[in-house]
Amino acid sequence: MTDTEAVSAGPLSVSIERPAVYVVATPIGNLGDVSTRAVAILRGVDCVLCEDTRHSRRLLDHYAITTRLIACHEHNERSVAARVVGQLIAEHQAAALISDAGTPLISDPGYAVISEAINHGVPVRSVPGPSAVIAALSICGLPMDRFTFEGFLPAREAARARCLEGLRAEGRTMVFYEAPHRIRATIVAMLAVFGPERQAVIVRELTKQFETAHRGTLAELEALISEDANARRGECVVVVAGAEQSPDMARVDALLSELLGIVDRKTAVRLTTRLTGAARNAVYQRSLELGD
Repeated sequence: MTDTEAVSAGPLSVSIERPAVYVVATPIGNLGDVSTRAVAILRGVDCVLCEDTRHSRRLLDHYAITTRLIACHEHNERSVAARVVGQLIAEHQAAALISDAGTPLISDPGYAVISEAINHGVPVRSVPGPSAVIAALSICGLPMDRFTFEGFLPAREAARARCLEGLRAEGRTMVFYEAPHRIRATIVAMLAVFGPERQAVIVRELTKQFETAHRGTLAELEALISEDANARRGECVVVVAGAEQSPDMARVDALLSELLGIVDRKTAVRLTTRLTGAARNAVYQRSLELGD
């Protein structure tokens, strides 16, 4: 059974359930990006699980939040999860889970906490906000109607190459995280697998003073980061265009055949082109052949 407590956050009234775990997104750079609800939740819960207490304390101090911090990182999260979730149930408490930056669990610890809470029937609530993946996609200028998040590539050269080979034919826009000391090696590896003409974007220092977005082909980006040390500084998000996909002509024929029976040829060609991604000239030629 859960109880709900209302916590005031200026003009906003925020409800906190007990027991419960709140997954709270925090700024990825600019402290002003934290939401009013996030501040209220962090202030109202009984404890905050974080990767690095020293790092998170700066955020909490900025907003005059005195809630107790508990370190929860990749080396201890299983034991912390069991202990904290047990405490939430026994003492009817609420906890918040945050990462060093952005939305927790996106290439960050926290899965064990959420899994433990769910397995014991403790409600898990989202307090959405900043995410480096979404922020980079929103400004990259590449198609983002469909994308795949690949996180950090393996640090070892052979493993990284194998991972990229598996993505060679991926048609969706791909998003990667990368550390500054590995960014050049990663771009070189992408260049070797995806080819020099593949479009990509390197976004660094998102929401911070020196935020930059370098756009171009992989060949152009490799030349840039090799020559400009500043382009290799700061945490990076790399967005790579998907591979060009050959249209499924069987699907084109099936769709055209159906449409030609109910609409005029021009409309059938336009709709088929839009729905399959096939070249208009090829679709028009197939419409003539099917019509004959």
